[in-house]
Amino acid sequence: MTAFAVGSLARARGSALGRAFPAHVRESGLIAPGDAVLVALSGGLDSVVLLHLLRFLVEDWQLALGAAHFDHRMRPGSEADAEWVAALCRAWGVPLERGAARRSLRSEAAARAARYRFLRAAARRRGAGRLTTAHHADDQAETVLFRILRGTGLSGLRGIPARRGRIVRPLLPFRRAQVEEYAHAAELAWREDPTNRILSFARNRIRHEVLPLLEQVTPGATGALLRLAEHARDAEAAWDAVLEALLPGVIERVTDEAVELARPRLLAYHSSIRARLLRRLLRRYGSVPDRAGTMAALEFISGGVSGGQMRLAGGVRLEREFDRIRLRRATRAAPAAPEQPLVIAVPGGAGRARIGGRRVEAHWTSGTGEDVAGAETFDAGSLRFPLELRGWHPGDRIRLPSGSKKLKKLFLERRVGRSERARVPLLVDAGGRILWAVGLARAAGLEPRPGHASFAITVEDAEHG
Repeated sequence: MTAFAVGSLARARGSALGRAFPAHVRESGLIAPGDAVLVALSGGLDSVVLLHLLRFLVEDWQLALGAAHFDHRMRPGSEADAEWVAALCRAWGVPLERGAARRSLRSEAAARAARYRFLRAAARRRGAGRLTTAHHADDQAETVLFRILRGTGLSGLRGIPARRGRIVRPLLPFRRAQVEEYAHAAELAWREDPTNRILSFARNRIRHEVLPLLEQVTPGATGALLRLAEHARDAEAAWDAVLEALLPGVIERVTDEAVELARPRLLAYHSSIRARLLRRLLRRYGSVPDRAGTMAALEFISGGVSGGQMRLAGGVRLEREFDRIRLRRATRAAPAAPEQPLVIAVPGGAGRARIGGRRVEAHWTSGTGEDVAGAETFDAGSLRFPLELRGWHPGDRIRLPSGSKKLKKLFLERRVGRSERARVPLLVDAGGRILWAVGLARAAGLEPRPGHASFAITVEDAEHG
């Protein structure tokens, strides 16, 4: 390291972010020494700072550090960003996972979904238990304001979580100004994404116009939004504790297919408590009704005729028998059209299948051990062709790292309702071995090997047909 680099690193360590970051990460438990960490690296200011912090500020933590960059192909010049990121990672000695969209993505929602599919796949390939993103406090304030404008409830006011599964956000308590101060102290370079200035995107308008105007009208508005998010998180945590204490008094009986509630006990509570209790129970069955759906269900419970029933979102049926309320997974009606499995006999191609009434589209390619962004990749030599994309059969099993497991048990563990199980596409080889339960799990021991033939496949809901 040059004297210049040593000096810039010392200045970075002396900045507000440099002083506070190691202690925050350690005390929060978001990252621990020795962790395998993958940084979502766009090349912008925030993600470059996060990578620098983890690479140079906590060197003694001996992190197994890697980075991942996804090219959305939404604008000209995005390939140059990917090359710049690759050069940065080479200079800093950080392994890089690169991916790109198969075609130009047209919306923020599509870009986000594709990016996170790639990032999760990259984290699995590297065995990273932590996938870090560079969201900071100003992002949090923008998110809270955006949700307020859309009419969110208390839960939405919590904003971006510091942890969700393996995804962690260690910069969330820090302001954008602190991130910029650190970058200048460390003499970092980064790439500016011109799409961040396009005001037709709602979040960009909030960032560049609405929040600055609010700060002029009410200085400290950003900090107030952050405090609001903190209050909402505290309130939701309190609600969680209260509801868990109340549920045993409302639930009379639980089976694999239904939960039975004591109607008089449920109606004894305030309407807000009833609504939250009902939504919590429905989530266990894969149903997340909106406010109107929740209100309709509560009206049925309080005024419905004994013996009546109603259907809720997610294939759940609400039944009433005298003073007993039953939440049951509704029996799925026979599909309107016959099942259409897809046979995959050639190394590359595309096709469609109908599984449990759900239309899906598959794309598959062969390669030489490299992973394909957004795809599940297998060692082709370990597969027995032809493969088939089909629905679930009773008795199906999949071999996981922990051993062979019935898919029925996996469905139960992942809270996949009975009405949805038949809609889960399964990739099966000629020997009847399940290779992949799409969206749930893939079989162990079939990972691609460098230099060996590989088979990569994506399965998505079909847009048409």
